[in-house]
Amino acid sequence: SGKVPFSHLIYPLPITGGLGVHLTLDMAGQARFGPDVEWIGERDYAVDPARRDEFVAAARRIWPGLEAERLTPAYAGIRPNIGGPNAPQMADFRIDGSGQHGLPGLVCLFGIDSPGLTSSLAIGDHVAAILA
Repeated sequence: SGKVPFSHLIYPLPITGGLGVHLTLDMAGQARFGPDVEWIGERDYAVDPARRDEFVAAARRIWPGLEAERLTPAYAGIRPNIGGPNAPQMADFRIDGSGQHGLPGLVCLFGIDSPGLTSSLAIGDHVAAILA
């Protein structure tokens, strides 16, 4: 909470397993940091308070003067990665149509994280062609 000294998104160089903690601005102009990456065995949507110091350190690489007290946990989610923590490289997108699973009219999109599903016209065109 409080005044944000940025007017644009900030993405650091990617890290192993993802984009790393980056800064986005919400509709109210407030800064949002995240996501960080934690490989888990079972689905868990809880924000882990034990990861706070590591998260604050990552956010301070973008905003060095950030006061930790200004950060409020928002949410945890499951990201659509195909590869696991020991994958040699980030696995690419996978698009399965009826040729892969045998169900006409169903297209499954795997490993397509943001902004793939929300802004990729090429993926949309490909899915439309599969369904045509």
